[in-house]
Amino acid sequence: MSDALNQQSLEKGTRELAARDADLAGIVQRLGTPPLWPRDPGFATLIHIILEQQISLKAAHTMLLRLESHLGVLTPSSIIEAGNDALRALGLTRQKSRYCLELATRVHCGELVLENLADLPTEEGRRALLKVPGLGPWSVDVYYMTALRKPDVWPFGDLALADAIADIKGLEAHPTRDEQTRITEAWAPWRAVAARLLWAHYLDARGQLG
Repeated sequence: MSDALNQQSLEKGTRELAARDADLAGIVQRLGTPPLWPRDPGFATLIHIILEQQISLKAAHTMLLRLESHLGVLTPSSIIEAGNDALRALGLTRQKSRYCLELATRVHCGELVLENLADLPTEEGRRALLKVPGLGPWSVDVYYMTALRKPDVWPFGDLALADAIADIKGLEAHPTRDEQTRITEAWAPWRAVAARLLWAHYLDARGQLG
């Protein structure tokens, strides 16, 4: 992962973005370099991202802790051995239970080798993940941003980012996908750094930036 974001490249990307976009510069002036928010690459992080879909981060974290408390280390084997009934009993919806079991089965049988993703071209790796039911573009992009720490990924469909863009750009509504594409193209090759700045802005506005 030679191109993975680290603290040094995060700071470099932050400086470059602030120099070319006055709205992002305003965030930097108030909050400084954003958190890296790294995650460990692998199966457990993908399970966590599945849990985060369509619920608050706090609720997803609570559910993750519940899984870990009952199952121990989250591995394909521990999820498969638990099965649908146990996962449902721990609070997973029918859909998320199925998604977790699908992911566990594909990793367990070797159909999906997560350790190889960092060395694959990004689009090839994304296609491999997108074949798994429950891993849509947002989930895959968040994994590439936070676990593989690719510097130029933008997670379309992230409502917090859409809200933050509308706020700093003075838009009357959330930007459409086409509008986000146009706006974020100016932030390449640091779109994942811009996303972190905007997440920091969003959380700070709600008193949630730790």
